[in-house]
Amino acid sequence: MFYLGKVNSLCALRKTAYGMFLGKVGSDQEVLLPKRYVPEDLEVDDLIDVFLYTDSEDRLVATTLVPKIYLHEIAVLEVKDVISFGAFLDWGLDKDLFLPLSEQKKKIAIGDKVTVCLLLDARTDRLFATAKVKGCIEKQITVKEGELVELQVERKTEIGYQVIINNIYEGLIFFSKVFQPLHKGDRLQGFIESIREDGKITVCLQKQGYAHVEDSQHIVLKKLKENNGILYLTDKSDPEEISKQLLISKKVFKKCTGALYKQKKIKIEDDRIVLL
Repeated sequence: MFYLGKVNSLCALRKTAYGMFLGKVGSDQEVLLPKRYVPEDLEVDDLIDVFLYTDSEDRLVATTLVPKIYLHEIAVLEVKDVISFGAFLDWGLDKDLFLPLSEQKKKIAIGDKVTVCLLLDARTDRLFATAKVKGCIEKQITVKEGELVELQVERKTEIGYQVIINNIYEGLIFFSKVFQPLHKGDRLQGFIESIREDGKITVCLQKQGYAHVEDSQHIVLKKLKENNGILYLTDKSDPEEISKQLLISKKVFKKCTGALYKQKKIKIEDDRIVLL
């Protein structure tokens, strides 16, 4: 059985002028991997991981391209075209992803970034997007506090940035924990900070505790080496200037410089720190 909208591990069955036909051992189902996506070293009987979807003529097709969203996942995608009954989104594949008008929450335009979930119409076997994502958010939380996760910025709120966690949960980064510019659609890594009893999740972009200080020491040393061994920053510097140059808080910067000074890796002067 093939699974649309997901990665399938398939066997190379036979090579043609159009590409390689793939399938599963013991099944008579076949799907074409177009020639432009066939790896040079792929031979008959080899296994290959491919993503399955339908082309513009509703034919099942395989690709080695990596989509920006998988079945039942949530992601922020850019609008490439708008028509009377829907819109087309860039999801990283040759055929754009269709967002029906009935699945939109508000009027959208070309260039907009929209938060959507990827669904499958069981009647037509077509993949489509929906902007009505509340029902798609995973209720059972399996991540743990302190865990490294993948994030995508969804929108700016009054208290921080709402993000999508591992493509299936929603979370929040408070403004006080952000030390770099963030924009809708940005992808980055972060850490689970807390999980409340009501299921709401807060995340941060840095490790918590002294582990963050240790990581930040490497950032300070790297920046010093890039600037000929001098940084015009001290514990009296403006927090925004420290954040702008190093993407860390003033509190962490003070701990870093204190630790590096004790390790005799830097010296601290009135208006600068200097690499030893």
